[in-house]
Amino acid sequence: MKKTLGIIGGMGPAATCDLMEKVIALTRASCDQEHIHIITDCNTNIPDRTAAILQGGPDPVPELQRSAARLETAGAEVLCMPCNTAHHFYDQVADAVQIPVLHMPRETAGILRQAGVKTAGVLATDGTVQSGVYEKALAREGIEAVYPDKEDQAQIMRLIYQGVKARAVPLADIPVGEILSRLRGRGAEVFLLACTELPIAFAELGQMEGCLDPTRVLAFAAVRACGGETTADSPW
Repeated sequence: MKKTLGIIGGMGPAATCDLMEKVIALTRASCDQEHIHIITDCNTNIPDRTAAILQGGPDPVPELQRSAARLETAGAEVLCMPCNTAHHFYDQVADAVQIPVLHMPRETAGILRQAGVKTAGVLATDGTVQSGVYEKALAREGIEAVYPDKEDQAQIMRLIYQGVKARAVPLADIPVGEILSRLRGRGAEVFLLACTELPIAFAELGQMEGCLDPTRVLAFAAVRACGGETTADSPW
C-alpha cells in the first residue's frame, strides 16, 4: 500500500507545481492508480523566508506549521517542503506533526556523496546562504560548499525574485553562464540549484548541464518514501 504525500506549498506556487510534475515524471506507472496520492496545500500566506531570516520579517513558522498540521489531518503520511530556505525552520515544522518530513538539503547532499563530489557550488537565496542550511548538510557528507561573490549573488537573487517569481525581468538578462564559470574556477564540480525557482529558470535558459536539481532529488525521495517505484535509479 502506497503512502500519501503531503506538500507544504506556495513557496512559490510555480515551484510547488514543478515538484508535483517531477513526482509524477519520476513515478513508474502504467495507469492513474499506480501514481502517488498527493495532497498539496499551496499556502501563499507563508511569509517570505529570506526576509524573516535576514531582516526580521514576519515569522513563517506558524503558517508552515498550520500547513503541516492541515496536511496531516487530511491524511498525508509523508510531508515535504519545496522551498530550500524553509528548511532553516525544519525542526519546528517536523515537531508540529507526527509523520516524517523529508529534508531536501540532506537528501541532496547524500546524492552528491554517492557520486563522489567533493566541492559543490551553491546557488540559492540570501536566506539559504546565510542560514547555512546547505553548508551544514554538505559538511555532514564531507563536501565543501562554495558560493557566488557578492555581485554574482545579487544577480542570483534578481533571477529568483524578479525573473521567476515576478516575471518582471527577462531570464536571459542574468549572466548565468558567467556566474557558473567563476564558480567553476573556484573549484565547483557541480552546481546546486538550491532555490526551487532556479531549476525553472535554468531549464528555460538551457543551463542544466553540470547542475543538480534539489527539487528533483526531493521528488525522487518522496516517491520512494511513499512506496512508489521510480523511473530511474538516481535523481541525478
